[in-house]
Formats: sequence, structure tokens, C-alpha cells
Amino acid sequence: MNIPNLKNKYMTEVTGGMLDEFKYQNKMEIPKMVKIVINAGLGEAIQNHKILETAAEEIALITGQKPVITRAKKSIAGFKLRQGMPIGCRVTLRGRKMYEFLDRLLNVALPRVRDFRGVSPKCFDGRGNYTLGIKDQIIFPEIDFDKVERVSGFSITFVTTAKSDEEGRSLLKRLGMPFRV
Repeated sequence: MNIPNLKNKYMTEVTGGMLDEFKYQNKMEIPKMVKIVINAGLGEAIQNHKILETAAEEIALITGQKPVITRAKKSIAGFKLRQGMPIGCRVTLRGRKMYEFLDRLLNVALPRVRDFRGVSPKCFDGRGNYTLGIKDQIIFPEIDFDKVERVSGFSITFVTTAKSDEEGRSLLKRLGMPFRV
């Protein structure tokens, strides 16, 4: 099997650049991508279960992997929510699928966002992980625009082994993430 383009880029270009920039003592200290988690929280699924099913189908089309249905952890009377009710879906991508999804996101989906000027560089969690919010799923070419009943968004979390936000930002920037200046 051939190596995905982004993994090849990581092994050839990114590791050398990170080694020079952060002066690591060992090659094993260089941050790497661990997983990508795609999460869609659908509060409207309380009244209409069909919304959750269509969102799960769309995320499966985008990622190539069947999502897990997430359920409410506790009851909230104000939202008419009971413990155990399905309220969202989640997919965790690792390895080959992770690099292929990241490649499609950076080269195909993000350029299709209207008035795109780059992603915010402020969405790091303090440990080198980055979360990107997507407002509508129709930026992915796998979704047929005519069959979309309701535009919904989701969040994409890039989990890295970086110890700080600077290391995580440098890793993602070298992989091709278009951060806003």
C-alpha cells in the first residue's frame, strides 16, 4: 500500500523543520498527529430522530467511517432532555484515514468555504490540540447539495502529541493548515 501524501510530507519535510525550529534532542520528541475527532451535537434530535440519522449518514460519507451515536449523560428538564437520549454523533479517525481526511479537508473542503480567509489561530486548548468549527457540511464534495434537507455544522478536533500550543500550531501549519494572520 502506498503512503498518504500528508504522511509522506510529514516524514520528509515536517520532521526536519520541527527538529531545526524547536531544537529537539531526539526525533521521538517531534510532535505528530494522533487522531482527528469529528463531533456533531444535534440538540434538535430530541424532537426529530430523523435529523440524527441524516447527520450520521452525511458524516459517514465525509469520513468514510460509521459514526457512533452519542447519548445525553444527564437529564436537563429545561431542554426536555432525558439521560440516555441520542443527541449527537462522533467519529474518531486514526492512521491512514486520518491523513486522507486531513488532505481532503485542506485541499478540497476549506477552499470551498465562502469568503475564506484562513482558520483562527486562537482555537488551541493549551496542550497543542486544535478544534475547528465547520458551519455547514456542504463544503465537502461528498455531500450532494440537492439532497441536503437541513444545513448543520460540526467540530473537528486535531489531537497531537505537542506539549504546547506553539508546537501544535507549527505542526499544523507545516502540514498545510491555512491559519489567519
